[in-house]
Amino acid sequence: MQTFKELGLSEEILKALGEIGFETPTEIQASAIPKLLNGDPDMIGLAQTGTGKTAAFSLPLLDTISANDRTTKSVILAPTRELAQQIANEIENFSKYKTKLNISVVYGGTSISNQIREIKRNTPHIIIATPGRLIDLIGRRIVDLSNISHLILDEADEMLNMGFQEDIDKILIGTPEEKAIWLFSATMPPEIRNIVDTYMEDPVEVSVDRKNVTNQNISHKYVLVHRRDKAEAVQRIIDYIPEFYGVIFCRTKMDTQELADVLTSQGYRAEALHGDLSQGQRDAVMNKFRSSAINILVATDVAARGIDVNNLTHVIHYTLPDTPAYYTHRSGRTARAGKSGVSLTILIPKDKSKMNRIARSLKIDFEKVMLPIYADLVNKRIEQWCEKIVGVDETELPVGMLDHVKDFFVDIDKETLIEKLLSLQIRKFTKKKGITEDLNLDEGSRRDKKSKKHRKGRDDERGDRRDGRRDNRSSGRREGRRERSDEDQSRSRGKRETQRGKTQRMFVNIGKVDKFSVGELVDFLSKNGNIKRRSIGDIKMNKMHSIFEIDRSEVTTLKKHFGNIHIKGRHIRCNPE
Repeated sequence: MQTFKELGLSEEILKALGEIGFETPTEIQASAIPKLLNGDPDMIGLAQTGTGKTAAFSLPLLDTISANDRTTKSVILAPTRELAQQIANEIENFSKYKTKLNISVVYGGTSISNQIREIKRNTPHIIIATPGRLIDLIGRRIVDLSNISHLILDEADEMLNMGFQEDIDKILIGTPEEKAIWLFSATMPPEIRNIVDTYMEDPVEVSVDRKNVTNQNISHKYVLVHRRDKAEAVQRIIDYIPEFYGVIFCRTKMDTQELADVLTSQGYRAEALHGDLSQGQRDAVMNKFRSSAINILVATDVAARGIDVNNLTHVIHYTLPDTPAYYTHRSGRTARAGKSGVSLTILIPKDKSKMNRIARSLKIDFEKVMLPIYADLVNKRIEQWCEKIVGVDETELPVGMLDHVKDFFVDIDKETLIEKLLSLQIRKFTKKKGITEDLNLDEGSRRDKKSKKHRKGRDDERGDRRDGRRDNRSSGRREGRRERSDEDQSRSRGKRETQRGKTQRMFVNIGKVDKFSVGELVDFLSKNGNIKRRSIGDIKMNKMHSIFEIDRSEVTTLKKHFGNIHIKGRHIRCNPE
C-alpha cells in the first residue's frame, strides 16, 4: 500500500498531511499526483465526488508554485460557491507550512468590492473562482491571467450543465498557450470532449473505477409508496432513526422549499438549500448543518455541490435523479472517511424502471425495505421517551420544590401516575389526523389492481365517447354561447391586465397550513412588501405555498421590503416563480 511520501510530495506538504490525518492516498490521488509532479502535463481526471480529487490536484499544484513569485500562477474553476469554498479550505490546510502563499476565493452572490480589495492588497498566487465572477474581475482589470501556469477545471461537466460554456471559453482563450490544463469530471459528455480537443495537448487520462466508488461502504435501499405519501414517508424514516443526520435531495427548488417547510411545521430541525437563497442565507444554513443545530438538510443537486460534512448517516432521494452520475454524486455525501452510510430512495411505482437503469449502470443492488407502520412508530417514540427519562441526570432542585410537587401526587399510585404521563405523551404523538397506518406498497398486487382499473377506465372511456357524440349534437348551440361568453371574459381579463401592466408570477411559502385566507394573504403581502393591494392579481393557495400575480412595476419594491419575516419560526420567502 502506497504512502503520500512515496508519491514524491515535499516535506512541507507531508507535514501538513500528517497533522490532519491523511495517511494513505486514494486511487485518484495515487494515480494523478506522480504524473502531475512529473512535468506538468495536461490531464483528464475522471472521478466522482468523494474520491479525494481535491487533494489529487491541489497537492501537486502547491509543490509547483513558488511563493516568491509575485503574480497569479494558478486558477481553479468550480461550478458553485460551496465547492469553491471547500477547495479553498482544503488548500489552506494542505499549505500550512508553505509560507507566504496567497490564496483568494471569489464567487458571485456576495460583495465584489471586498474581493477586489483582497486581491489588490495581496496578489494571490492561486485564485479559486466560479466562472461568472472570474469573468467579471477580468473585465474590471482586477485579475490578470497572462502569467498563469496552471488552469484547473473541477467538476467540468457540472459547470457546462449550469451554462458556463461561454465563460469557460473566454477564460481559456485569455490564458497563455503554454499553461497546463487539469480537467476533472464525473462524466465525459461531448461538450467536455470538445474542450479537450480544442484546448488540451495530448492529455494524460486518469480514471477511477466507478463500481468501487459507488459501492464503497454505502447501503442502497428503497421504500415503495404512493406519490401522495412521500413527505409522510420521510417523517417516518427520520422518526424511526433517532441518530438521523443527512441530506434529502429534491429535483426542483420549489419541491425543496416545500418539503423543508412541511418538516419544519411538524417540529423537525430542517432547512432548505437551493439557488433562490442569498449567499448569506446559504452560509447560515450550512453553518447550522455543520454544527448539528439542524440535522436535516433538504437540497437541490446544484446547491449541494461542494457540501463536505462528515458523519452523515443518510442520503435520501426524495426524487430519483435522471442519471447514474447524479445518483453517485448524491450518495457520495455519506460514507466518508471509511465510515458506512445509507442511500435511501423514496420510490413511486412509475420510477421503478429508472431505479433499475441506475442499478444496472452502477452495478449496485437496491434492497427494498419496509417503512414502519404507524403503531410501531408510536411504540418506538414511547421507548425513546422512556429511555430519555431514565437517562436524565438529577439536578439540584430549589429548596422545597420536590416536596411541593409530591403533594400534588400524594393520592395517586405509581401505576396510575405512569398511565397519566403516558396518555399525555401518546396524545402528543398521535395528534395528526387522517394518518395512514401502512404506507408500504406491495408491488405485485397493487400493479394488478392498477391494470384492472386501467382496463375498466378504457371501457368507460369508450362509453363516454359514444355518449359524448350524442351530447355534442344536441348541445352545440349551448357550447357555442358558452365559448363566446368565456372569450368575452378572457378579453375583459386581458384588458384589465393591460391596464395594470405586465404581471409577474411570484412564489411565497405561505399556504393553507398557515390558516391564511386569500384576503389575509393579500393584506400580508401588501403590508410587508410595501405594495398596493390592487397590484396583486390572481392567487392560488396550496398546502405549503402560494402562487400569485403582481404588476412587474411592483416586483422590485416587494423584493426590497420583504426582508427578515418569520411565521412560527419559519423564514418567509417571496421570489419570482
